[in-house]
Amino acid sequence: MKKIDLPLILDVAFYSVAAWFLAVGILRYFRAATWVTLLASTLIALSAGGLSFAIIFRKHRRRVLGKAELERREKLMLHLALEKDERVRATLLEAFCADGREAHCDGDSLVLDGETVAPCFTMQPLSADAVAALLRKYGETPFLIACNALTPEAERLLVSFGRKALRGDDVFELFEKTGKTPEKLICGEIPRPKFKAKFRRVFSKKNARPFFTGGILLLVMSLFTFFPIYYLVSGSILLICAVCVRMLGYA
Repeated sequence: MKKIDLPLILDVAFYSVAAWFLAVGILRYFRAATWVTLLASTLIALSAGGLSFAIIFRKHRRRVLGKAELERREKLMLHLALEKDERVRATLLEAFCADGREAHCDGDSLVLDGETVAPCFTMQPLSADAVAALLRKYGETPFLIACNALTPEAERLLVSFGRKALRGDDVFELFEKTGKTPEKLICGEIPRPKFKAKFRRVFSKKNARPFFTGGILLLVMSLFTFFPIYYLVSGSILLICAVCVRMLGYA
């Protein structure tokens, strides 16, 4: 069963509801009959929903795919940072060979197209000190750094010595293209926040102020609009939420 694209549905519902209330307010302002107002507003809301769906569908799909790819990349980089060095070299070797590159292992070294590959996958961008240590280690021997990311200082140092880097995006693209991403990733299933944690975050006492401010603003706006019901109801709900969160919320 295909997963429902909830953000897309919420966006379409938002535009439809907004169009319905706007149409009702305008038609009631011009004193249209009740049945005409409801029928016309419903048709306008359906039209606005269909139009907004057609416009933002592709954008949402690209956003979802980008987010999914980003999550896979982060999981792969975390795995390479936590995995043992010999297994990282073996994984990279398998991916390079699947990509048709000339690669082999020479003892504890991974060689790609005649250059030694130095895997340095870390949780933070690779620092200039780490690059300097590699430059001291390899000396005049050409080498290629495989890493998650580089700091600007490390980038400049690497360029000044004529050395190259295989960054996280390139590594992820290599594994995606060859299909050699390890099946079992270390910490591959990152736990999502539990409902209790989300509940405590929503009902934190510090949220009372934005609820209160939003409620007051909506009630004030009800004095200057020709369709005040929405503002009165939503403003009152926000004020009630502000009081409840202030009294019963978590510190």
